[in-house]
Amino acid sequence: MHIPDGFISPQTYLPAYAAAVGLWAYAARRVKRELDADTLPFLAAYTALSFVLMMVALPLPGGTTAHAAGIGLLAVSFGGWMAFLAVSLVLAMQALLFGDGGVTALPINALAMGLVGGFAALTAWKTFGRWNQTLALFFAGWLSIALPALLVALVLGVQPLIAHDAQGAPLFFPFGLSVTLPAVVLPHLLVGLAEGVLTVLGYRYLTRLRARLA
Repeated sequence: MHIPDGFISPQTYLPAYAAAVGLWAYAARRVKRELDADTLPFLAAYTALSFVLMMVALPLPGGTTAHAAGIGLLAVSFGGWMAFLAVSLVLAMQALLFGDGGVTALPINALAMGLVGGFAALTAWKTFGRWNQTLALFFAGWLSIALPALLVALVLGVQPLIAHDAQGAPLFFPFGLSVTLPAVVLPHLLVGLAEGVLTVLGYRYLTRLRARLA
């Protein structure tokens, strides 16, 4: 799902950076107030798990890749702002150290996956958890993959409309929505099923572990 460098126009990534920097600063202040010594080891472990999951990318037809991410698990376990910062850190490390995803595309990846994916998962968990926790966790995990995939597909698909030369030829990503939506979204609807299972199992394990250590 990571967008690499060279696919996104400055008209897109510069405003995204402005928005992301402000949100990162706000999230850092929130996390500083809420994070404690008991939570930090668990958050670090699940952030490391997210890093590993995102590094295992499966190639798909159409030139895209898909992977689990642990976004929903981070969100339901630690809250939306912690999940946003954790996913952003993972994305930054992957872009800077491994070339997985791009530096110019980092804010878009972070906003789509960490912010929107994380808070969508948290909302699903809080809304439906009172009726059925297992289904709520599963849906939270699935939504944390499906919704960011949709946003990434939309951002990529509108690039030919945003940045093109005088003859109308795209200057950055060349394919429109008719290509990006099925190529990106459809595989991630299936990957979201695995993410849903991961969220259920990971949250239950963390809950049991915290209870034993309490």
